[in-house]
Amino acid sequence: MNAIDIHIHMQPREMMSPGALAFIESGRPDSEIVKRCLDSPKALAEHLDKERISKVGVINYVAPDIMGFTSGVNQWAAEYRAGAPDRIIAFGGVHPPACKNVKDEMRVIFEDCQLDALKIHPPHQDMPANAYADGSMPELATVYEMCQEYSKPVLIHTGTSTFPGARSKWGNPMEIDDIAIDFPDLKIIMAHGGRPLWINEAWFVFRRHKNVYWDLSSIPPKRILEWYPRLFELGNKVIFGTDWPSPGVPGIRKNLDAILSLPISQEDKDNLSYKSAQGVFDD
Repeated sequence: MNAIDIHIHMQPREMMSPGALAFIESGRPDSEIVKRCLDSPKALAEHLDKERISKVGVINYVAPDIMGFTSGVNQWAAEYRAGAPDRIIAFGGVHPPACKNVKDEMRVIFEDCQLDALKIHPPHQDMPANAYADGSMPELATVYEMCQEYSKPVLIHTGTSTFPGARSKWGNPMEIDDIAIDFPDLKIIMAHGGRPLWINEAWFVFRRHKNVYWDLSSIPPKRILEWYPRLFELGNKVIFGTDWPSPGVPGIRKNLDAILSLPISQEDKDNLSYKSAQGVFDD
Protein backbone atom coordinates (compact mmCIF):
# COMPACT_ATOMS: atom_id res chain seq x y z
CA MET A 1 0.00 0.00 0.00
CA ASN A 2 3.03 2.35 0.01
CA ALA A 3 2.96 2.51 -3.78
CA ILE A 4 2.24 5.83 -5.52
CA ASP A 5 1.17 6.00 -9.16
CA ILE A 6 2.05 9.54 -10.17
CA HIS A 7 0.20 9.50 -13.49
CA ILE A 8 -3.41 8.43 -14.03
CA HIS A 9 -6.12 10.20 -16.02
CA MET A 10 -9.32 11.11 -14.23
CA GLN A 11 -10.80 14.00 -16.23
CA PRO A 12 -14.23 15.56 -16.81
CA ARG A 13 -15.85 13.44 -19.50
CA GLU A 14 -18.33 16.18 -20.33
CA MET A 15 -15.46 18.37 -21.57
CA MET A 16 -13.65 15.73 -23.58
CA SER A 17 -13.97 15.82 -27.34
CA PRO A 18 -16.02 12.87 -28.72
CA GLY A 19 -13.04 11.47 -30.60
CA ALA A 20 -10.78 11.49 -27.55
CA LEU A 21 -13.48 9.98 -25.31
CA ALA A 22 -14.16 7.16 -27.77
CA PHE A 23 -10.41 6.51 -28.06
CA ILE A 24 -10.11 6.07 -24.27
CA GLU A 25 -13.25 4.00 -23.69
CA SER A 26 -13.13 1.62 -26.66
CA GLY A 27 -12.18 -1.99 -26.06
CA ARG A 28 -11.40 -1.76 -22.34
CA PRO A 29 -12.39 -4.80 -20.24
CA ASP A 30 -12.44 -2.52 -17.18
CA SER A 31 -14.53 0.21 -18.81
CA GLU A 32 -17.22 0.08 -16.10
CA ILE A 33 -14.59 0.52 -13.38
CA VAL A 34 -13.14 3.47 -15.29
CA LYS A 35 -16.55 5.11 -15.62
CA ARG A 36 -17.27 4.70 -11.90
CA CYS A 37 -13.89 6.19 -11.00
CA LEU A 38 -14.38 9.13 -13.36
CA ASP A 39 -17.71 9.88 -11.73
CA SER A 40 -16.66 9.36 -8.11
CA PRO A 41 -13.35 9.86 -6.26
CA LYS A 42 -14.70 7.50 -3.59
CA ALA A 43 -15.00 4.80 -6.25
CA LEU A 44 -11.41 5.56 -7.22
CA ALA A 45 -10.29 5.17 -3.59
CA GLU A 46 -12.07 1.79 -3.41
CA HIS A 47 -10.36 0.72 -6.62
CA LEU A 48 -6.97 1.80 -5.24
CA ASP A 49 -7.61 -0.30 -2.13
CA LYS A 50 -8.12 -3.36 -4.34
CA GLU A 51 -5.01 -2.49 -6.35
CA ARG A 52 -3.00 -1.91 -3.14
CA ILE A 53 -2.01 1.62 -4.17
CA SER A 54 -1.79 4.39 -1.57
CA LYS A 55 -1.96 7.52 -3.76
CA VAL A 56 -2.31 8.56 -7.37
CA GLY A 57 -1.47 11.68 -9.32
CA VAL A 58 -4.71 12.65 -11.07
CA ILE A 59 -3.72 14.38 -14.30
CA ASN A 60 -5.64 17.31 -15.75
CA TYR A 61 -4.50 19.94 -18.23
CA VAL A 62 -5.93 22.57 -20.58
CA ALA A 63 -6.13 21.70 -24.29
CA PRO A 64 -9.36 23.15 -25.68
CA ASP A 65 -8.76 22.65 -29.40
CA ILE A 66 -7.50 19.07 -29.48
CA MET A 67 -8.93 17.48 -26.31
CA GLY A 68 -11.74 19.83 -25.33
CA PHE A 69 -10.37 20.63 -21.87
CA THR A 70 -10.80 24.25 -20.75
CA SER A 71 -9.49 25.99 -17.64
CA GLY A 72 -12.55 24.57 -15.89
CA VAL A 73 -10.53 21.40 -15.32
CA ASN A 74 -8.74 23.14 -12.45
CA GLN A 75 -11.86 23.60 -10.36
CA TRP A 76 -12.97 20.10 -11.36
CA ALA A 77 -9.64 18.68 -10.17
CA ALA A 78 -9.92 20.50 -6.83
CA GLU A 79 -13.45 19.21 -6.27
CA TYR A 80 -12.50 15.68 -7.33
CA ARG A 81 -9.54 15.63 -4.92
CA ALA A 82 -11.82 16.81 -2.10
CA GLY A 83 -13.68 13.50 -2.35
CA ALA A 84 -10.56 11.50 -1.41
CA PRO A 85 -7.94 14.04 -0.26
CA ASP A 86 -5.58 11.47 1.28
CA ARG A 87 -5.41 9.45 -1.93
CA ILE A 88 -5.09 12.08 -4.67
CA ILE A 89 -2.29 14.37 -5.86
CA ALA A 90 -4.15 16.84 -8.08
CA PHE A 91 -2.59 18.22 -11.28
CA GLY A 92 -4.02 21.24 -13.07
CA GLY A 93 -3.19 23.07 -16.26
CA VAL A 94 -2.87 26.33 -18.13
CA HIS A 95 -2.66 26.98 -21.86
CA PRO A 96 -1.27 30.47 -22.55
CA PRO A 97 -2.86 30.88 -26.02
CA ALA A 98 -6.29 30.24 -24.45
CA CYS A 99 -5.68 32.31 -21.31
CA LYS A 100 -6.39 36.04 -20.99
CA ASN A 101 -4.10 36.54 -17.99
CA VAL A 102 -1.56 33.85 -17.17
CA LYS A 103 -0.60 35.29 -13.79
CA ASP A 104 -4.20 35.41 -12.64
CA GLU A 105 -4.83 31.89 -13.87
CA MET A 106 -1.77 30.57 -12.05
CA ARG A 107 -2.97 32.20 -8.84
CA VAL A 108 -6.33 30.50 -9.28
CA ILE A 109 -4.59 27.14 -9.74
CA PHE A 110 -2.31 27.35 -6.72
CA GLU A 111 -4.13 29.72 -4.34
CA ASP A 112 -7.85 29.28 -5.00
CA CYS A 113 -7.85 25.65 -6.12
CA GLN A 114 -4.66 24.79 -4.18
CA LEU A 115 -3.65 22.16 -6.71
CA ASP A 116 -0.48 20.18 -6.13
CA ALA A 117 1.23 20.38 -9.53
CA LEU A 118 0.87 21.45 -13.15
CA LYS A 119 0.74 19.44 -16.39
CA ILE A 120 2.03 20.66 -19.75
CA HIS A 121 1.14 18.48 -22.75
CA PRO A 122 2.89 19.88 -25.85
CA PRO A 123 1.35 17.51 -28.45
CA HIS A 124 -2.17 18.17 -27.14
CA GLN A 125 -1.60 21.90 -26.61
CA ASP A 126 0.08 22.30 -30.02
CA MET A 127 3.19 24.06 -28.72
CA PRO A 128 6.75 23.17 -27.78
CA ALA A 129 7.38 22.98 -24.04
CA ASN A 130 10.03 25.71 -24.41
CA ALA A 131 7.96 28.04 -26.62
CA TYR A 132 9.09 31.01 -24.52
CA ALA A 133 12.71 30.56 -25.64
CA ASP A 134 12.26 31.95 -29.16
CA GLY A 135 9.88 34.68 -28.02
CA SER A 136 6.81 33.11 -29.64
CA MET A 137 5.06 32.48 -26.31
CA PRO A 138 6.66 34.55 -23.52
CA GLU A 139 3.73 33.80 -21.19
CA LEU A 140 4.99 30.23 -20.91
CA ALA A 141 8.05 31.52 -19.05
CA THR A 142 5.63 33.09 -16.55
CA VAL A 143 4.04 29.66 -16.03
CA TYR A 144 7.39 28.09 -15.12
CA GLU A 145 8.47 31.08 -13.05
CA MET A 146 5.32 30.92 -10.97
CA CYS A 147 5.53 27.14 -10.50
CA GLN A 148 9.05 27.71 -9.24
CA GLU A 149 7.82 30.52 -6.98
CA TYR A 150 5.04 28.34 -5.53
CA SER A 151 7.39 25.32 -5.28
CA LYS A 152 5.03 23.22 -7.39
CA PRO A 153 6.31 20.52 -9.77
CA VAL A 154 5.59 20.58 -13.51
CA LEU A 155 4.93 17.33 -15.35
CA ILE A 156 5.69 17.53 -19.08
CA HIS A 157 4.56 14.98 -21.65
CA THR A 158 7.34 13.67 -23.89
CA GLY A 159 7.10 11.22 -26.75
CA THR A 160 4.35 10.64 -29.26
CA SER A 161 0.58 10.75 -28.85
CA THR A 162 -1.92 8.92 -31.03
CA PHE A 163 -5.01 10.84 -29.88
CA PRO A 164 -6.93 12.40 -32.79
CA GLY A 165 -5.36 15.74 -33.71
CA ALA A 166 -2.30 15.41 -31.46
CA ARG A 167 0.86 17.11 -32.80
CA SER A 168 3.52 14.53 -31.90
CA LYS A 169 6.35 16.67 -33.29
CA TRP A 170 6.23 18.65 -30.02
CA GLY A 171 7.07 15.57 -27.93
CA ASN A 172 10.87 15.90 -28.10
CA PRO A 173 12.38 15.82 -24.56
CA MET A 174 15.25 18.08 -25.63
CA GLU A 175 12.96 21.06 -25.14
CA ILE A 176 13.06 20.31 -21.40
CA ASP A 177 16.79 21.05 -21.52
CA ASP A 178 16.02 24.77 -21.88
CA ILE A 179 13.47 24.72 -19.06
CA ALA A 180 15.80 22.91 -16.65
CA ILE A 181 18.55 25.45 -17.34
CA ASP A 182 16.35 28.54 -17.15
CA PHE A 183 14.44 27.42 -14.04
CA PRO A 184 16.97 25.47 -11.96
CA ASP A 185 14.79 25.35 -8.83
CA LEU A 186 11.78 23.99 -10.70
CA LYS A 187 11.06 20.29 -10.22
CA ILE A 188 10.33 18.86 -13.67
CA ILE A 189 8.77 15.43 -14.10
CA MET A 190 9.46 14.10 -17.59
CA ALA A 191 6.59 11.78 -18.50
CA HIS A 192 6.96 8.72 -20.76
CA GLY A 193 10.71 8.95 -21.41
CA GLY A 194 10.31 10.24 -24.96
CA ARG A 195 8.99 6.89 -26.13
CA PRO A 196 9.40 5.62 -28.74
CA LEU A 197 11.19 8.18 -30.95
CA TRP A 198 13.34 10.18 -28.51
CA ILE A 199 14.74 7.62 -26.08
CA ASN A 200 18.33 8.92 -26.24
CA GLU A 201 17.26 12.54 -25.87
CA ALA A 202 15.22 11.69 -22.78
CA TRP A 203 18.14 9.91 -21.15
CA PHE A 204 20.48 12.85 -21.89
CA VAL A 205 18.14 15.42 -20.33
CA PHE A 206 17.41 13.23 -17.32
CA ARG A 207 21.08 12.54 -16.64
CA ARG A 208 22.17 16.14 -17.17
CA HIS A 209 19.76 17.92 -14.83
CA LYS A 210 19.31 17.20 -11.13
CA ASN A 211 15.89 18.88 -11.19
CA VAL A 212 14.49 16.51 -13.85
CA TYR A 213 12.64 13.38 -12.67
CA TRP A 214 11.54 10.38 -14.75
CA ASP A 215 7.91 9.24 -14.87
CA LEU A 216 7.68 5.62 -16.09
CA SER A 217 4.08 5.93 -17.28
CA SER A 218 3.14 4.46 -20.65
CA ILE A 219 6.51 2.72 -21.05
CA PRO A 220 5.94 -1.05 -21.43
CA PRO A 221 7.61 -2.64 -18.38
CA LYS A 222 9.38 -5.27 -20.49
CA ARG A 223 10.98 -2.47 -22.53
CA ILE A 224 12.32 -0.35 -19.67
CA LEU A 225 15.77 -1.94 -19.32
CA GLU A 226 16.00 -2.58 -23.06
CA TRP A 227 15.35 1.06 -23.98
CA TYR A 228 17.01 2.65 -20.94
CA PRO A 229 19.69 0.20 -19.70
CA ARG A 230 21.33 2.78 -17.39
CA LEU A 231 18.12 4.32 -16.03
CA PHE A 232 18.57 3.06 -12.49
CA GLU A 233 21.98 4.64 -12.15
CA LEU A 234 19.74 7.55 -11.10
CA GLY A 235 17.09 5.42 -9.45
CA ASN A 236 16.35 8.01 -6.77
CA LYS A 237 14.74 10.15 -9.50
CA VAL A 238 12.65 7.42 -11.14
CA ILE A 239 8.92 7.57 -10.32
CA PHE A 240 6.26 4.92 -10.92
CA GLY A 241 3.39 5.94 -13.18
CA THR A 242 1.03 4.06 -15.47
CA ASP A 243 -1.10 6.45 -17.61
CA TRP A 244 -4.14 4.32 -16.63
CA PRO A 245 -6.74 4.12 -18.14
CA SER A 246 -5.07 5.14 -21.39
CA PRO A 247 -5.03 2.54 -24.20
CA GLY A 248 -2.55 -0.26 -23.68
CA VAL A 249 -2.38 0.04 -19.88
CA PRO A 250 -3.93 -3.13 -18.38
CA GLY A 251 -4.09 -1.86 -14.81
CA ILE A 252 -2.12 -0.11 -12.08
CA ARG A 253 -1.15 -3.17 -10.02
CA LYS A 254 -0.39 -5.33 -13.07
CA ASN A 255 1.91 -2.61 -14.36
CA LEU A 256 3.66 -2.17 -11.01
CA ASP A 257 4.14 -5.91 -10.47
CA ALA A 258 5.67 -6.22 -13.94
CA ILE A 259 8.15 -3.44 -13.17
CA LEU A 260 9.00 -4.88 -9.74
CA SER A 261 9.82 -8.20 -11.41
CA LEU A 262 12.70 -6.57 -13.31
CA PRO A 263 16.26 -7.39 -12.17
CA ILE A 264 16.81 -4.18 -10.19
CA SER A 265 17.80 -3.65 -6.57
CA GLN A 266 15.37 -3.46 -3.67
CA GLU A 267 16.47 0.15 -3.16
CA ASP A 268 15.48 0.98 -6.73
CA LYS A 269 12.15 -0.80 -6.28
CA ASP A 270 11.42 1.23 -3.15
CA ASN A 271 12.45 4.45 -4.87
CA LEU A 272 10.28 3.96 -7.92
CA SER A 273 7.33 2.63 -5.89
CA TYR A 274 7.03 5.58 -3.52
CA LYS A 275 10.22 7.22 -2.24
CA SER A 276 11.02 9.25 -5.37
CA ALA A 277 7.48 10.62 -5.55
CA GLN A 278 7.59 11.49 -1.86
CA GLY A 279 10.84 13.37 -2.49
CA VAL A 280 9.15 15.49 -5.16
CA PHE A 281 5.94 16.27 -3.30
CA ASP A 282 6.87 16.11 0.40
CA ASP A 283 10.08 18.18 0.45
